[in-house]
Amino acid sequence: MADVVALYDEADRLKAAGDLEAAAAKLAETLEVDETYALAHAALAVVLQRLGRHEEAVRHAQRVCELEPNDPFSFTAMSVTFQRAYAGTGETGYIRLAEEAMERSRMLSQR
Repeated sequence: MADVVALYDEADRLKAAGDLEAAAAKLAETLEVDETYALAHAALAVVLQRLGRHEEAVRHAQRVCELEPNDPFSFTAMSVTFQRAYAGTGETGYIRLAEEAMERSRMLSQR
């Protein structure tokens, strides 16, 4: 079985080198090994966003929140993903989703 941390680290190197397509592929490979690896979902959301693949990015950001439902940062990151999806697509529904995610983050932070 492949080591998810090694796969993730390789994806991070590819992203840093500017090879976003290869980084996305390596992160997808990481998730094939461990679909519950939240950090890989979060990184894939960022990479896909940069590639203009907004709907896919949103799905991965949402998955992070499913895996880490008590982490305020997960919801802050999801809000940012929605904001960038709006900027990239002009779909106004993303604005409401961004606001809801940020509110969830605030609520979790106050616990």
